[in-house]
Amino acid sequence: MADIDIPEHILALERTAWAEQQAGALTVPTAAAVQAAITEHAAATEGLSRYALEMAVKKAVRQP
Repeated sequence: MADIDIPEHILALERTAWAEQQAGALTVPTAAAVQAAITEHAAATEGLSRYALEMAVKKAVRQP
């Protein structure tokens, strides 16, 4: 997978979601915020699939 430029606000949202998930307390608003940010950024970036961006975000946060 090519290097993907991930905005810091998306990484921050994913960090929050991952912490909630690890604590067994992930909320729908948190998960929805991450998905909305990923979808919006992928749509605004020509040629970037939402799936590729989501996987890169998860990898960056969960396997630094």
